[in-house]
Amino acid sequence: MTDATPVERPARPTIAQIREVGQPPAVRGRRNSEHWVADVYLRAISPYLTRVLLRTPITANGVTWLMVATGAGAAFALLIPGLPGALLAALLGQLQMLWDCCDGEVARWRQTTSPKGVFIDRVGHYTAEGLIPIALGLRAAGFPDVGWLDTPWPFIGALLSVIVLYNKSLNDMVHVSRAYNGLPRLEEKAEVSAPRRTGLRRVRSAARFVPFHRAYHSVELTLLALVAAVVDTALGDLAATRVLVAALAVLGVVTIVGHLASILSSSRLR
Repeated sequence: MTDATPVERPARPTIAQIREVGQPPAVRGRRNSEHWVADVYLRAISPYLTRVLLRTPITANGVTWLMVATGAGAAFALLIPGLPGALLAALLGQLQMLWDCCDGEVARWRQTTSPKGVFIDRVGHYTAEGLIPIALGLRAAGFPDVGWLDTPWPFIGALLSVIVLYNKSLNDMVHVSRAYNGLPRLEEKAEVSAPRRTGLRRVRSAARFVPFHRAYHSVELTLLALVAAVVDTALGDLAATRVLVAALAVLGVVTIVGHLASILSSSRLR
């Protein structure tokens, strides 16, 4: 889907122009789609990279494919033993989100937004958030050292991957269900996703103080992996990474139950 009447824009825009077109209030105000690292600092940096990208032939979808590759790279970086692998994964997790900011800015500036771009974006997030838990499980098993296959951690990592992807897919299930029934697109407002039952609203409010349900994004997963790697380095073993993987798996099940209850009791399916 592209703009009905394309507007002529300069080939070498200023940073202010990129921010005006590429970061409209409708984008910066998104409650669920805008990650906190974008709000904190990435949206301040992204126009500078976007300006460079606009001077090249790369398309907005091409930038999104860079995001896909970077997210996958973050997972594979976790297979590098010790602190170096975890540090590289955390840096790639940040870079993935920077590309994620830039692809939309390029698309909005060139007026080339499309369903294909949204689809590739989803592929990128599902790829990263599906592979990182598997890599964490392998890391907890001591991969590539001899004997890693004799531990339960690769299985727990794979199970965690299923949990993360299932939880992530619940939001897409809502949009698909609404589309099948001819309902309009959901607005990203707090009142739309708020549970209608008082008890669930209280639980949801309490979760804000310990937001473990937000730990399953590629950024948080790689940052937690880095913290665990620092502790592992200090202790001389993999205890922290193993505790992290086990805790994420258990809390992931709790997150899915809460997420399902929240969706079914909100106005998202009405």
